[in-house]
Amino acid sequence: MATDDQTNLLYLADILPKKYPEFYHHFEKALNECRISYDLLPGTKDIWARDYMPILVEFDKFVQFVYNPDYLKDEYGQKTISDVDSICKGIGITPIKSAIKVDGGNVVNASSKVIMCDKVFSENPHMSEKHLIKELQEQLEVDQLLFIPTDSSDKIGHADGMVRFLDDRTVLINDYSQEKPQFQRTFRMALHNAGLDWIEVAYNPYGNKKPIQANGIYINYLQMKDVVIIPTFEMKEDEQVVKQFEQLFPKSKIATVDCNEIAKEGGVLNCITWNIMKL
Repeated sequence: MATDDQTNLLYLADILPKKYPEFYHHFEKALNECRISYDLLPGTKDIWARDYMPILVEFDKFVQFVYNPDYLKDEYGQKTISDVDSICKGIGITPIKSAIKVDGGNVVNASSKVIMCDKVFSENPHMSEKHLIKELQEQLEVDQLLFIPTDSSDKIGHADGMVRFLDDRTVLINDYSQEKPQFQRTFRMALHNAGLDWIEVAYNPYGNKKPIQANGIYINYLQMKDVVIIPTFEMKEDEQVVKQFEQLFPKSKIATVDCNEIAKEGGVLNCITWNIMKL
């Protein structure tokens, strides 16, 4: 699969600057300073572009999964589901259609591996686990699929708020030391059994008033070619994460943007971005 550090064109939902103009102003400034090429997706209904847009498999190959998550089943939620066919037509891409239900935020990948939360199984009850795994491997063109336990406090169930690949053998994970021991063990054992090493990144959502909030989740950063943009939250951990990422990504420009405003709605930088490869 194509990896984030190969991408050079960023798309954002066109509703983002309308709903969050102050955040968008600061984010746009960071993008310009990092010389990231970006554009807006036309006709979007919510800001979480990562979740409903197709998965980038190769330079010019995209897979469009079904986007109709259980947390958007009510009348209001259904009104926020964008017409992805229309959006793709508007930007000139034709994805391959899949009948599998998957949110883009639940696909975290390296070149030959994908990590997903195990919620994908309950989202596709009509398929056996074996068949679902086979279909996902073929459609995403990867050798290995790794499933991690869904955080019980997270009704959305996206892997991009829990883990990211540093390289094919190492992942960055949240520092879950304050979480339940059973969850910690299950999560780490899934990584260990897949032959992956891990490095912990600061994690501090414990002051959030609502479970949906993503304030304090640094793992949800934006990575593109030669650039990593880190979310900050006016927390003591901000400086620690910046220093750590400067060491982890020595060849990349490291930038930051305050994400408290959008994080209150349930996501951070990876959630609102859709980055692809353009010649």
